[in-house]
Amino acid sequence: MSLDKRTLLLNKKKKIALGGGEARIKKQHASGKMSARERLLHLFDQGTFIELDAFVKNRCTRFGMDKLDFEGESVVTGYGQIEGRVVFAFSQDFTITGGALGEMHARKIVKAMDGAAKVGAPIVGLNDSGGARIQEAVDALSGYGDIFYRNAIYSGVIPQISAVMGPCAGGAVYSPALTDFIFMVDKTSQMFITGPQVIKTVTGEIVSAEELGGAMTHNSVSGNVHFMADSEQQCLADIRKLIQYLPSNSMEKSPVKASGNDINRQIEELDDLIPENPNKPYNILDVIHPIIDDGEFMQYQPYFATNLITGFARINGKSIGIIANQPNVMAGCLDMNAGDKASRFIRTCDAFNIPLLTFVDVPGFLPGTTQEYGGIIRHGAKILYAYSEATVPKVTLITRKAYGGAYVAMCSKSLGADMVFAWPSAEVAVMGSEGAVNIIFKNDIAQAEDKVATKQKILEEYSAEFATPYKAAERGFVDDVIEPRTSRQRIIDAFNMLEGKREKRPAKKHGNIPL
Repeated sequence: MSLDKRTLLLNKKKKIALGGGEARIKKQHASGKMSARERLLHLFDQGTFIELDAFVKNRCTRFGMDKLDFEGESVVTGYGQIEGRVVFAFSQDFTITGGALGEMHARKIVKAMDGAAKVGAPIVGLNDSGGARIQEAVDALSGYGDIFYRNAIYSGVIPQISAVMGPCAGGAVYSPALTDFIFMVDKTSQMFITGPQVIKTVTGEIVSAEELGGAMTHNSVSGNVHFMADSEQQCLADIRKLIQYLPSNSMEKSPVKASGNDINRQIEELDDLIPENPNKPYNILDVIHPIIDDGEFMQYQPYFATNLITGFARINGKSIGIIANQPNVMAGCLDMNAGDKASRFIRTCDAFNIPLLTFVDVPGFLPGTTQEYGGIIRHGAKILYAYSEATVPKVTLITRKAYGGAYVAMCSKSLGADMVFAWPSAEVAVMGSEGAVNIIFKNDIAQAEDKVATKQKILEEYSAEFATPYKAAERGFVDDVIEPRTSRQRIIDAFNMLEGKREKRPAKKHGNIPL
């Protein structure tokens, strides 16, 4: 290669690497954001990122687009390694036309998505875009459609992870919504279909961008987002962490991570964790953390529907998904948001061969007109559907209350749980003892001379016989009643036994989940 040609190549690559120029990169830094390429360097193992299509340029010649002084397009695409595993990625460049998506921008993303699907690798999208490039009109809209189509077609095939790293509006938020996991950065990223100015014009509402579509809004109120980070660096580190819990594609299992934890370790503090008073709350995380490897638990949607805990952990080095009622919040009742949260997480784990561990302490579905009018029947049915549909190994541990339809919904034997354990403190029943006594023995109590004493005596007798796990165990709905201290070793043993589980469903095009 001649010196002139080499110089031309290096100069072109140098200019491409600068994106919209040093001044705009500095502006990104000043607002607490990295450049598109800096993000990719933080995401991938050092020295492994390979950029693709660096020389692709937009083809629009209208509205001054042909006079813009930059090389390449407003997105960086390629592949690299995360913990030694191949991962594809794209990173939108806000320094070039605000990261707006046009025809060739979309084509680069589509090519990366197709490449990831072809080799069975996860894809990470780092989104920092104002939406469709207006100058390219329908070509830009068609580009979005091409991306949305692949998000849907590759769903459940390869893990698709989105990080919203800046203000994303309009079509720019629909692709993340179609992916498996969404991350946001607190205070520097926003998502909304229509921005504050449009809302003010159309409805008269005055709202800030942060209030409307900030990270905490979407993590705690809308439930659109699954993880939140304090900085871009933390966000990228969290994505790396998440990928370690996931397989590369639906045909594989998650990588095993060696742990120094003894599989036979007994946890004596669990024996006395459940309060004697059945109405007294406790923190289900105090059950989860000692049981899993090294207490490492990556919570999924930790700020949304906090009456239900979900997340990834390892047990005996193997990745599992955990779903647990949280007695500390709303007594652990299931509500509409919990239905959405649980069903989405269960189906994600099942799609990627991640076994499910369910901790149950649930008094029922949350009553009230707000819940009924909001469709709790439909939302609750999603949990029933998701657990029934899942074919991965399913282990359930009932710690205390398991009442009524909520007991059935929380991965009961009837919904296909492979192994159900219960602690001696468990109560498996249609409802709590007092409610049952008030209905069943209503006449006896009404006719008694000392109604209070009679009710108390009946309640004690009923509780002794029915507010236990033993009736369910007699019927085979509970496989074993175990000492709490042995929970870790029994759960590990169950998952080891289920390692070779194979379960088929009737042939069909697809089911019809109650959305």
